[in-house]
Amino acid sequence: MTRVPGVGGADLERADLERAVEVAEAALTLDAAEAGALVRRLATPPAGRRWTALVDEGGVVMASMSGKDPGGGHIDLLAVHPREQGRGLGRRLVRAAEEWLREQGATQARFAGNPPCYAWPGIDVRYTAAACLAESLGYERHHVAWNMTADLTSADLSTDGEVARLAAQGVAVRAAGPAPGEALATPTASAGARADRERVAAFVAEHWNERWAWEAANASGLHYAERDGEPLAFAAWGARPAWFGPMGTAPAARGLGLGRVLLRRCLADLRAAGYGSAQIGWVGPLRFYSRAVGARAERVFWLYRRDLA
Repeated sequence: MTRVPGVGGADLERADLERAVEVAEAALTLDAAEAGALVRRLATPPAGRRWTALVDEGGVVMASMSGKDPGGGHIDLLAVHPREQGRGLGRRLVRAAEEWLREQGATQARFAGNPPCYAWPGIDVRYTAAACLAESLGYERHHVAWNMTADLTSADLSTDGEVARLAAQGVAVRAAGPAPGEALATPTASAGARADRERVAAFVAEHWNERWAWEAANASGLHYAERDGEPLAFAAWGARPAWFGPMGTAPAARGLGLGRVLLRRCLADLRAAGYGSAQIGWVGPLRFYSRAVGARAERVFWLYRRDLA
C-alpha cells in the first residue's frame, strides 16, 4: 500500500494516480464517467490542504483535514475494485485513513464533503455497500444532503430576452476567462481574461467565503453579472467535475432575476460540452431550481461521522 505524504500540495506518483483512477472507474459505477476526474481533482486541492491518498492494487482511499474545523478529518473517496470486494480491503483502507487523520490531530472522521474540493456531499444512498461499511465501523448518520438533476435535452435554457432586459437596466452578463491551467480561447487573448476571473473570485470571497471563491476561480465555466464594472452575481460549473455550483447574488442586486439567467447560461455550457443532464450539487433552494430549469430532487447523500479515540 502506497501512502502519499500528508502535506498540502502533495502529489501522487503517476503510477499510483493511474492505479487510483483505474480502481475508481471500475468501482464507482454511478460516477464512472467522471471517476478519473474526481481522483485528479482531489489530488490537486487548494494550497495548504493537508491530504493523503492510500493506494493499493485493488483499492484507494483519499482523506483530508478540514480547513475550517481543526479537529475535523474527512474521508473524501473510497473505492475498491469489484474483483477485490468482499475481502475486507475497504475496512482496512478506512482504518488506515483514520490512523493518518489521528496523526494530523483529527478528533473526528467524517464521510462528508470537505469544501471547496470534494467528490460528494456524503455517501450516495445507492452505494449501499459503502453505507453499510460506514455503519459497521461505528459511523453515525447525522445529516442528509441532496442534488437536483436538470434534463438538458428538454430544459428551456434561453436567456436572450432576459439579457436584453438586464442591459436596459445597465446590467451586463458575461463569461469570465479560463481557469488557471486552461488555455486562452485564442492565441491573441490578453491576460485581461485571467484578471477578469480573478476579479469575480475576489467578489465571491468578499460576499461569501474563500471556499466558494476557490470554486469560482477553478471552475470550468464561470458567468457573472456586473453594473458599472462592479460584479453583482455569479454562477459556476465544473469546480466539482461535471456539476453546477456554486452561485450567488449580492444582497443589493436580488430581485433582478440574475440567478435564473446565470444558471441557464452555465447549463447551456454543459449542454454544449455534450452533457445530457446536469447535477446541481448540495442544493438548498429546491423551488428556485425547479421553477428555473425544471430540475428535480434526485441524488440523496447520507453524511456520517465517528469520533476518533
